[in-house]
Amino acid sequence: MNADRARAGRLASQLRDLRTAASLLPDALVLMDAQGRVRWSNPAAEALLGIEWPRDRGVVVAERLAHGEVGQWFKQQSEDSGEDVTAPTDPAVRLQMALIPFGDRQQLLRARDVSHMTRLEQVRRDFVANVSHELRTPLTVIHGYLELLDPEDVPAVAPVLREMRVQSQRMRQIVEDLLALSRLEMQHKLPEERVEMAPLLDTLRREAEALSQGRHRITLEDAAHMDLLGSLKDLHSAFSNLVSNAVRYTTEGGSITIRWRLIPEGAEYSVSDTGYGISEEHLSRLTERFYRVSSSRSRGTGGTGLGLSIVKHVVNLHEAHMRIESEPGKGSTFACVFDTARLLTPGAGEDE
Repeated sequence: MNADRARAGRLASQLRDLRTAASLLPDALVLMDAQGRVRWSNPAAEALLGIEWPRDRGVVVAERLAHGEVGQWFKQQSEDSGEDVTAPTDPAVRLQMALIPFGDRQQLLRARDVSHMTRLEQVRRDFVANVSHELRTPLTVIHGYLELLDPEDVPAVAPVLREMRVQSQRMRQIVEDLLALSRLEMQHKLPEERVEMAPLLDTLRREAEALSQGRHRITLEDAAHMDLLGSLKDLHSAFSNLVSNAVRYTTEGGSITIRWRLIPEGAEYSVSDTGYGISEEHLSRLTERFYRVSSSRSRGTGGTGLGLSIVKHVVNLHEAHMRIESEPGKGSTFACVFDTARLLTPGAGEDE
Protein backbone atom coordinates (compact mmCIF):
# COMPACT_ATOMS: atom_id res chain seq x y z
CA MET A 1 0.00 0.00 0.00
CA ASN A 2 2.79 2.40 0.88
CA ALA A 3 4.44 1.68 -2.46
CA ASP A 4 1.17 2.38 -4.31
CA ARG A 5 0.68 5.64 -2.46
CA ALA A 6 4.26 6.67 -3.20
CA ARG A 7 3.78 5.86 -6.89
CA ALA A 8 0.51 7.81 -7.00
CA GLY A 9 2.25 10.73 -5.29
CA ARG A 10 5.04 10.74 -7.87
CA LEU A 11 2.56 10.63 -10.75
CA ALA A 12 0.55 13.50 -9.23
CA SER A 13 3.74 15.50 -8.79
CA GLN A 14 4.78 14.87 -12.40
CA LEU A 15 1.34 15.88 -13.62
CA ARG A 16 1.55 19.13 -11.65
CA ASP A 17 4.98 19.80 -13.13
CA LEU A 18 3.67 19.22 -16.66
CA ARG A 19 0.71 21.53 -16.11
CA THR A 20 2.96 24.18 -14.59
CA ALA A 21 5.31 23.99 -17.57
CA ALA A 22 2.39 24.15 -20.04
CA SER A 23 0.99 27.13 -18.15
CA LEU A 24 4.20 29.06 -18.77
CA LEU A 25 4.16 28.52 -22.53
CA PRO A 26 3.25 31.55 -24.72
CA ASP A 27 1.25 29.28 -27.06
CA ALA A 28 -2.41 28.67 -26.27
CA LEU A 29 -3.02 25.00 -25.40
CA VAL A 30 -6.49 23.46 -25.09
CA LEU A 31 -6.82 19.77 -24.26
CA MET A 32 -10.06 18.30 -25.69
CA ASP A 33 -11.81 14.97 -25.21
CA ALA A 34 -13.29 12.76 -27.95
CA GLN A 35 -16.35 15.04 -28.20
CA GLY A 36 -14.22 18.18 -28.58
CA ARG A 37 -14.97 19.46 -25.07
CA VAL A 38 -12.45 21.34 -22.93
CA ARG A 39 -10.62 19.12 -20.46
CA TRP A 40 -7.94 21.69 -19.60
CA SER A 41 -6.38 24.87 -20.98
CA ASN A 42 -3.44 27.08 -20.11
CA PRO A 43 -3.55 30.84 -19.34
CA ALA A 44 -2.45 31.75 -22.87
CA ALA A 45 -5.66 30.17 -24.18
CA GLU A 46 -7.66 32.88 -22.40
CA ALA A 47 -5.58 35.68 -23.92
CA LEU A 48 -5.51 34.29 -27.47
CA LEU A 49 -8.74 32.27 -27.76
CA GLY A 50 -10.97 33.49 -24.93
CA ILE A 51 -11.09 30.04 -23.32
CA GLU A 52 -10.58 30.23 -19.56
CA TRP A 53 -9.84 27.36 -17.16
CA PRO A 54 -11.70 26.16 -15.11
CA ARG A 55 -14.66 28.34 -16.15
CA ASP A 56 -14.95 26.68 -19.58
CA ARG A 57 -14.50 23.07 -18.47
CA GLY A 58 -16.73 20.89 -20.70
CA VAL A 59 -17.41 23.60 -23.30
CA VAL A 60 -17.37 22.39 -26.93
CA VAL A 61 -14.43 24.29 -28.42
CA ALA A 62 -15.71 24.31 -32.02
CA GLU A 63 -18.99 25.88 -30.85
CA ARG A 64 -17.31 28.46 -28.62
CA LEU A 65 -15.00 29.51 -31.48
CA ALA A 66 -17.61 29.09 -34.26
CA HIS A 67 -17.44 32.70 -35.46
CA GLY A 68 -14.74 34.49 -37.41
CA GLU A 69 -11.69 33.02 -39.11
CA VAL A 70 -11.00 30.53 -36.31
CA GLY A 71 -14.51 29.11 -36.78
CA GLN A 72 -13.88 28.76 -40.51
CA TRP A 73 -10.61 27.01 -39.75
CA PHE A 74 -12.42 24.53 -37.50
CA LYS A 75 -14.94 23.78 -40.26
CA GLN A 76 -12.07 22.76 -42.54
CA GLN A 77 -10.84 20.34 -39.85
CA SER A 78 -7.23 21.09 -40.76
CA GLU A 79 -4.49 19.48 -38.68
CA ASP A 80 -2.03 22.22 -39.58
CA SER A 81 -3.08 25.17 -41.67
CA GLY A 82 -0.31 27.07 -43.40
CA GLU A 83 -2.43 30.24 -43.31
CA ASP A 84 -2.71 32.32 -40.15
CA VAL A 85 -6.10 33.49 -38.82
CA THR A 86 -7.37 36.43 -36.79
CA ALA A 87 -7.58 35.84 -33.03
CA PRO A 88 -11.15 35.92 -31.66
CA THR A 89 -9.97 38.08 -28.75
CA ASP A 90 -8.05 40.74 -30.70
CA PRO A 91 -8.31 41.56 -34.45
CA ALA A 92 -4.71 42.80 -34.43
CA VAL A 93 -3.38 39.36 -33.42
CA ARG A 94 -2.71 36.66 -36.01
CA LEU A 95 -2.71 33.02 -34.94
CA GLN A 96 -1.21 29.89 -36.45
CA MET A 97 -3.50 27.01 -35.51
CA ALA A 98 -2.89 23.26 -35.23
CA LEU A 99 -4.91 20.26 -34.04
CA ILE A 100 -2.70 17.48 -32.66
CA PRO A 101 -4.41 14.09 -32.13
CA PHE A 102 -3.33 11.82 -29.27
CA GLY A 103 -4.64 9.05 -27.01
CA ASP A 104 -8.16 7.73 -27.49
CA ARG A 105 -9.56 10.24 -30.03
CA GLN A 106 -8.41 13.17 -27.91
CA GLN A 107 -6.90 16.32 -29.42
CA LEU A 108 -4.64 19.17 -28.38
CA LEU A 109 -5.48 22.55 -29.91
CA ARG A 110 -2.45 24.80 -30.24
CA ALA A 111 -2.64 28.48 -31.21
CA ARG A 112 0.57 30.44 -31.70
CA ASP A 113 0.77 34.24 -31.92
CA VAL A 114 2.58 34.99 -35.19
CA SER A 115 1.64 38.67 -35.39
CA HIS A 116 5.26 39.81 -35.17
CA MET A 117 6.39 37.45 -37.92
CA THR A 118 3.41 38.47 -40.07
CA ARG A 119 4.35 42.13 -39.73
CA LEU A 120 7.99 41.41 -40.55
CA GLU A 121 6.94 39.42 -43.61
CA GLN A 122 4.74 42.29 -44.78
CA VAL A 123 7.63 44.72 -44.30
CA ARG A 124 9.84 42.43 -46.38
CA ARG A 125 7.26 42.18 -49.15
CA ASP A 126 6.72 45.95 -49.21
CA PHE A 127 10.46 46.58 -49.27
CA VAL A 128 11.09 44.19 -52.16
CA ALA A 129 8.13 45.56 -54.14
CA ASN A 130 9.10 49.21 -53.58
CA VAL A 131 12.81 48.76 -54.30
CA SER A 132 12.07 46.71 -57.43
CA HIS A 133 9.64 49.36 -58.66
CA GLU A 134 12.18 52.14 -58.07
CA LEU A 135 14.94 50.21 -59.88
CA ARG A 136 12.82 49.50 -62.95
CA THR A 137 13.02 52.99 -64.50
CA PRO A 138 16.77 53.68 -64.13
CA LEU A 139 17.61 50.19 -65.39
CA THR A 140 15.38 50.73 -68.42
CA VAL A 141 17.16 54.02 -69.17
CA ILE A 142 20.62 52.46 -68.80
CA HIS A 143 19.69 49.52 -71.02
CA GLY A 144 18.23 51.90 -73.60
CA TYR A 145 21.46 53.90 -73.85
CA LEU A 146 23.51 50.72 -74.11
CA GLU A 147 21.35 49.59 -77.03
CA LEU A 148 22.13 52.86 -78.82
CA LEU A 149 25.86 52.09 -78.69
CA ASP A 150 26.97 49.83 -81.54
CA PRO A 151 29.96 47.67 -80.51
CA GLU A 152 31.12 47.68 -84.14
CA ASP A 153 31.67 51.44 -83.97
CA VAL A 154 34.06 51.12 -81.03
CA PRO A 155 35.97 47.82 -81.53
CA ALA A 156 38.30 48.56 -78.64
CA VAL A 157 35.51 48.29 -76.09
CA ALA A 158 33.15 46.00 -78.03
CA PRO A 159 33.52 43.05 -75.57
CA VAL A 160 32.84 45.38 -72.65
CA LEU A 161 29.69 46.80 -74.27
CA ARG A 162 28.35 43.34 -75.05
CA GLU A 163 28.89 42.22 -71.45
CA MET A 164 27.25 45.39 -70.15
CA ARG A 165 24.22 44.71 -72.33
CA VAL A 166 23.97 41.14 -71.06
CA GLN A 167 24.25 42.16 -67.41
CA SER A 168 21.85 45.07 -67.87
CA GLN A 169 19.26 42.76 -69.38
CA ARG A 170 19.81 40.27 -66.58
CA MET A 171 19.26 42.97 -63.95
CA ARG A 172 16.06 44.06 -65.69
CA GLN A 173 14.82 40.47 -65.70
CA ILE A 174 15.57 40.09 -61.97
CA VAL A 175 13.57 43.26 -61.24
CA GLU A 176 10.64 42.06 -63.38
CA ASP A 177 10.66 38.67 -61.65
CA LEU A 178 10.79 40.31 -58.21
CA LEU A 179 7.81 42.49 -59.10
CA ALA A 180 5.89 39.46 -60.39
CA LEU A 181 6.71 37.50 -57.22
CA SER A 182 5.69 40.41 -54.98
CA ARG A 183 2.36 40.68 -56.80
CA LEU A 184 1.69 36.96 -56.38
CA GLU A 185 2.65 37.02 -52.69
CA MET A 186 0.13 39.76 -51.98
CA GLN A 187 -2.70 37.93 -53.73
CA HIS A 188 -4.89 35.35 -52.04
CA LYS A 189 -6.87 34.50 -55.14
CA LEU A 190 -6.36 34.89 -58.88
CA PRO A 191 -8.97 35.80 -61.51
CA GLU A 192 -10.62 32.64 -62.81
CA GLU A 193 -11.41 32.21 -66.48
CA ARG A 194 -11.44 29.46 -69.06
CA VAL A 195 -7.85 28.77 -70.08
CA GLU A 196 -7.87 27.04 -73.46
CA MET A 197 -4.99 24.62 -73.18
CA ALA A 198 -4.58 23.67 -76.86
CA PRO A 199 -3.51 27.15 -78.05
CA LEU A 200 -1.53 27.73 -74.84
CA LEU A 201 0.41 24.50 -75.35
CA ASP A 202 1.08 25.44 -78.96
CA THR A 203 2.40 28.83 -77.81
CA LEU A 204 4.68 27.14 -75.27
CA ARG A 205 6.03 24.81 -77.96
CA ARG A 206 6.82 27.75 -80.25
CA GLU A 207 8.52 29.59 -77.37
CA ALA A 208 10.65 26.53 -76.63
CA GLU A 209 11.65 26.23 -80.30
CA ALA A 210 12.55 29.93 -80.49
CA LEU A 211 14.65 29.72 -77.33
CA SER A 212 16.29 26.47 -78.42
CA GLN A 213 17.14 27.72 -81.94
CA GLY A 214 17.28 24.17 -83.23
CA ARG A 215 19.65 22.85 -80.56
CA HIS A 216 17.08 20.46 -79.02
CA ARG A 217 14.29 18.10 -80.02
CA ILE A 218 11.04 19.69 -78.82
CA THR A 219 7.97 17.44 -78.45
CA LEU A 220 4.42 18.36 -77.45
CA GLU A 221 2.01 15.69 -76.14
CA ASP A 222 -1.61 16.72 -75.45
CA ALA A 223 -3.34 13.58 -74.20
CA ALA A 224 -5.78 15.37 -71.87
CA HIS A 225 -7.75 17.47 -74.37
CA MET A 226 -9.12 19.50 -71.44
CA ASP A 227 -9.15 23.19 -70.56
CA LEU A 228 -8.38 24.71 -67.15
CA LEU A 229 -10.18 27.10 -64.85
CA GLY A 230 -7.64 29.71 -63.81
CA SER A 231 -5.66 32.80 -64.79
CA LEU A 232 -4.29 32.62 -68.35
CA LYS A 233 -1.63 35.26 -67.73
CA ASP A 234 -0.24 33.58 -64.61
CA LEU A 235 -0.47 30.01 -65.91
CA HIS A 236 1.34 31.06 -69.08
CA SER A 237 4.06 32.68 -66.95
CA ALA A 238 4.48 29.55 -64.79
CA PHE A 239 4.39 27.05 -67.67
CA SER A 240 6.76 29.19 -69.73
CA ASN A 241 9.23 29.31 -66.82
CA LEU A 242 9.40 25.51 -66.77
CA VAL A 243 9.91 25.39 -70.53
CA SER A 244 12.69 28.02 -70.53
CA ASN A 245 14.45 26.24 -67.65
CA ALA A 246 14.41 22.98 -69.57
CA VAL A 247 15.95 24.66 -72.63
CA ARG A 248 18.60 26.44 -70.54
CA TYR A 249 19.75 23.37 -68.67
CA THR A 250 19.65 20.80 -71.47
CA THR A 251 22.76 20.34 -73.55
CA GLU A 252 22.69 20.61 -77.33
CA GLY A 253 21.12 17.55 -78.97
CA GLY A 254 18.97 16.75 -75.93
CA SER A 255 15.20 16.27 -75.83
CA ILE A 256 12.46 18.36 -74.17
CA THR A 257 8.89 17.07 -73.87
CA ILE A 258 5.89 19.21 -72.93
CA ARG A 259 2.97 17.06 -71.71
CA TRP A 260 -0.66 17.72 -70.77
CA ARG A 261 -2.33 14.53 -69.57
CA LEU A 262 -5.09 13.19 -67.36
CA ILE A 263 -4.15 11.44 -64.11
CA PRO A 264 -6.29 9.97 -61.29
CA GLU A 265 -6.03 13.24 -59.31
CA GLY A 266 -7.11 15.38 -62.26
CA ALA A 267 -4.62 16.61 -64.87
CA GLU A 268 -0.90 17.24 -65.03
CA TYR A 269 1.17 19.72 -67.03
CA SER A 270 4.80 18.66 -67.13
CA VAL A 271 8.08 19.50 -68.83
CA SER A 272 10.67 16.73 -69.07
CA ASP A 273 14.22 17.12 -70.31
CA THR A 274 17.39 15.10 -70.77
CA GLY A 275 19.56 17.80 -69.20
CA TYR A 276 22.04 17.92 -66.35
CA GLY A 277 19.67 16.60 -63.71
CA ILE A 278 19.62 17.60 -60.04
CA SER A 279 20.79 15.72 -56.95
CA GLU A 280 18.08 14.67 -54.49
CA GLU A 281 19.35 16.90 -51.67
CA HIS A 282 18.57 20.00 -53.73
CA LEU A 283 15.02 19.10 -54.82
CA SER A 284 13.18 20.32 -51.70
CA ARG A 285 14.81 23.77 -51.94
CA LEU A 286 14.45 24.46 -55.65
CA THR A 287 11.43 26.75 -55.22
CA GLU A 288 13.20 29.02 -52.70
CA ARG A 289 14.03 32.53 -53.89
CA PHE A 290 17.49 32.77 -55.45
CA TYR A 291 18.35 29.17 -54.55
CA ARG A 292 20.87 27.79 -57.04
CA VAL A 293 22.13 24.27 -57.50
CA SER A 294 25.13 25.75 -59.29
CA SER A 295 25.52 29.53 -59.26
CA SER A 296 28.05 29.61 -62.08
CA ARG A 297 25.88 27.48 -64.36
CA SER A 298 22.75 29.52 -63.56
CA ARG A 299 24.41 32.83 -64.31
CA GLY A 300 25.93 31.44 -67.46
CA THR A 301 22.49 30.45 -68.78
CA GLY A 302 20.76 33.68 -67.77
CA GLY A 303 18.65 32.40 -64.88
CA THR A 304 17.55 34.77 -62.11
CA GLY A 305 16.89 32.15 -59.41
CA LEU A 306 13.27 33.33 -59.10
CA GLY A 307 11.51 31.35 -61.82
CA LEU A 308 10.55 28.31 -59.76
CA SER A 309 9.40 30.54 -56.87
CA ILE A 310 7.00 32.20 -59.30
CA VAL A 311 5.82 28.81 -60.55
CA LYS A 312 5.18 27.59 -56.99
CA HIS A 313 3.11 30.68 -56.09
CA VAL A 314 1.03 30.46 -59.28
CA VAL A 315 0.40 26.75 -58.71
CA ASN A 316 -0.57 27.30 -55.06
CA LEU A 317 -3.00 30.07 -56.01
CA HIS A 318 -4.65 27.58 -58.38
CA GLU A 319 -5.04 25.12 -55.48
CA ALA A 320 -2.63 22.77 -57.23
CA HIS A 321 0.78 21.37 -56.33
CA MET A 322 4.18 20.79 -57.89
CA ARG A 323 5.98 17.51 -58.42
CA ILE A 324 9.71 17.41 -59.17
CA GLU A 325 11.67 14.34 -60.26
CA SER A 326 15.31 14.45 -61.28
CA GLU A 327 18.43 12.34 -61.53
CA PRO A 328 21.92 13.68 -62.21
CA GLY A 329 23.00 12.95 -65.76
CA LYS A 330 19.55 11.74 -66.85
CA GLY A 331 17.37 14.83 -66.74
CA SER A 332 14.41 16.25 -64.86
CA THR A 333 10.62 16.44 -64.87
CA PHE A 334 8.78 19.43 -63.40
CA ALA A 335 5.03 18.92 -63.14
CA CYS A 336 2.01 20.97 -62.03
CA VAL A 337 -0.89 18.81 -60.80
CA PHE A 338 -4.43 20.25 -60.95
CA ASP A 339 -7.56 18.85 -59.27
CA THR A 340 -10.48 17.52 -61.29
CA ALA A 341 -12.59 20.50 -60.16
CA ARG A 342 -10.45 22.81 -62.32
CA LEU A 343 -10.88 20.81 -65.53
CA LEU A 344 -13.22 22.07 -68.25
CA THR A 345 -14.32 20.27 -71.40
CA PRO A 346 -13.23 22.26 -74.49
CA GLY A 347 -16.14 24.00 -76.15
CA ALA A 348 -18.49 23.37 -73.18
CA GLY A 349 -19.80 25.91 -70.70
CA GLU A 350 -17.98 26.27 -67.39
CA ASP A 351 -21.07 25.07 -65.53
CA GLU A 352 -21.01 21.69 -67.21
